[in-house]
Amino acid sequence: MKKIISLILLAVLALTSLTACTSKTAKTSTEGTTAATTAKSVEIKGIVDLVPHSELVNYVKDKLAAEGVIINLVSTAADATTNERTESKEVDFNFFQHYPYLSEWNTTNGGHLINVGDIHVEPISAYSDKYKTVAEVPAKAKVAIPNDATNEYRALRILEIAGFIKLDDTASKNLKASKTNVKEYLKPIELVELDSATIIPTKGDFDVFITNVNKALEAGITSTVLFKEGEDSPYANIVAVRSDLAADKRAAVDKLVKALQSDDTRKFIADKYKGKVIPAKIK
Repeated sequence: MKKIISLILLAVLALTSLTACTSKTAKTSTEGTTAATTAKSVEIKGIVDLVPHSELVNYVKDKLAAEGVIINLVSTAADATTNERTESKEVDFNFFQHYPYLSEWNTTNGGHLINVGDIHVEPISAYSDKYKTVAEVPAKAKVAIPNDATNEYRALRILEIAGFIKLDDTASKNLKASKTNVKEYLKPIELVELDSATIIPTKGDFDVFITNVNKALEAGITSTVLFKEGEDSPYANIVAVRSDLAADKRAAVDKLVKALQSDDTRKFIADKYKGKVIPAKIK
């Protein structure tokens, strides 16, 4: 009987030892997997505009986190310093501008920022709180337009298409313009050049005001759209980075661009913004 009891005790001890060893191995394996996952994660910092840019990034943010890409939006209020902050390595990417604007900034400031992906188009539009149709806009109407060279060209171009003005050949060739490039006023109007940030706050002073769709969306304005760019506008909003961005961060930004260009995100853009924002053509 004593021999049998001894054998049973030995068996119990062996089983207990095996269970403890297995548990320790499993724990070590789990900790190893967690550590490996953490090691693979890459954080990228960015500055984006509020609407629709931050909404699009937030739409893909969780999916990217599952792939080890951690998005840290330092600001959702892009401004005139955003490219400078990207160039100086304060952030890894930005998402607020189209390529002609970036190209102009690089030339003026000796920058080294590059476009890594076209995401969406925000057709620049002419709005009015006073009139419902183009035909109602009176002679000598005051029209506010953005004063940076590229967006001013876009504003003047839709005024030309709508039959108000005629631009000279230089504007069309360079895709840049100011009031000095207006060759003829087909319908007399007063053009007022303003910083784009001040147009909506002062819109009550004008018969017509022309601004970017994202600013109209952010402000939640209900003004009548009189006319706007077509869906084939070449001014797609882009994700921009430094040309010397570290390889791991560049790979993470490329994953962000891929997610923003995906069919799923393109459908989200179409469903949410209903033509006010449209997916860019993928090159």
